Amino acid sequence: MSRFDALTIGNAIVDIIARCDDDFLARNGIIKAAMNLIDAERAEKLYGAMGARIETSGGSAGNTAAGVAGFGGRAAYIGKVADDPLGAVYDADIRAQGVHFATSPLKDGAPTARSMIFVTPDGERSMNTYLGACVELGPDDIDEATVGAAAITYFEGYLWDPPLAKDAIRKAAGIAHAHGRKTAITLSDSFCVNRYRDEFLDLIRTKTVDIVFANEEDRRHRVCQRGRAQGAL
Repeated sequence: MSRFDALTIGNAIVDIIARCDDDFLARNGIIKAAMNLIDAERAEKLYGAMGARIETSGGSAGNTAAGVAGFGGRAAYIGKVADDPLGAVYDADIRAQGVHFATSPLKDGAPTARSMIFVTPDGERSMNTYLGACVELGPDDIDEATVGAAAITYFEGYLWDPPLAKDAIRKAAGIAHAHGRKTAITLSDSFCVNRYRDEFLDLIRTKTVDIVFANEEDRRHRVCQRGRAQGAL
C-alpha cells in the first residue's frame, strides 16, 4: 500500500495576484492568458505597478498537492525554495495544507520564486514568473523513499525549462517505475508545448510518463494529436 496518493514535483512559487484591465496588460507588454518568464528587474517593475494584491503560496504542482490534500488525499510535494522569508512562508503554507514537504531550501543564491498574476474582468489570468531558486531543483532533491511511496508521481511541464529539473524528473520517473508506480505530466501551457514538443513526445514514447494531462489550448498546439498519429499515445 502506498504512503501517498500523489507526489507532485514542480516550481515552488509564491503567487502575487491582482486585478487589472486589458489596457494595463497592453501598457506593460504582458501576453494575455500565458505564463511569461521574466527576470528579477522586470519582476520588481511589475510588482511596483500592481494595485491591491494577494500573496499566497502556489505553483502548478504545489496547488495540485494542496488540492489532493484538501479532498482528503495523502499528498507529498517536491519543490525548491530559498532560505529566505518567502521560502519560510511557502514551507509553512504547504505544510498547513497537510502536504508532506521536506525539500531542503537553497542556502545561497537566488531568492524564492514569485509570480505576478494579473486577472482581467473576463476571468483570464496572465502570469509573469521569476523562477529564482526554482531553477536549482535537481536530482539531489529527489527523495527515493518519497517517490517509491507514492501511487503516482506527477510533474509539471513548466519544469522543462531549468536544465537540472529535467534530470530530476527522469530520476524520479525511474524510481517510480522501479517501485511499480505510475508517473504523470501536465503540459502546463501552450508555450511549453511550442518549446518542448519533441522532448514531451519522447517522454511519452519512451514511457517515462504514463499519463498526460492537457487542456484545449495545449491540444490546439498539436502535441497530443501528433503523438497519437505517430503511435506515441
